[in-house]
Amino acid sequence: MSNLTLEEVIGLKLELSTKPVNGRLYGFPLWFNLTDIVRDAILKYAYSATRTQMEAMRFLGLRAKDFHRLKKKYDPVSYFENRVD
Repeated sequence: MSNLTLEEVIGLKLELSTKPVNGRLYGFPLWFNLTDIVRDAILKYAYSATRTQMEAMRFLGLRAKDFHRLKKKYDPVSYFENRVD
């Protein structure tokens, strides 16, 4: 995995996600939702890679107002609270 580019990892993940459903990704148009998908993923990464919300804001280069708006929209906290490992 460490030798793969980010693009290759994304491509593999999409391939694995769509195989069981005959190439359809949860019934929505992927191309038109890319921005939201990427922002959601980056926000979740920022939450997992930092210790505080202030660190996450700085990491993402966001003002507090924008950070809280995105936090409300994508709800990264519930993603980590509901995970079962």
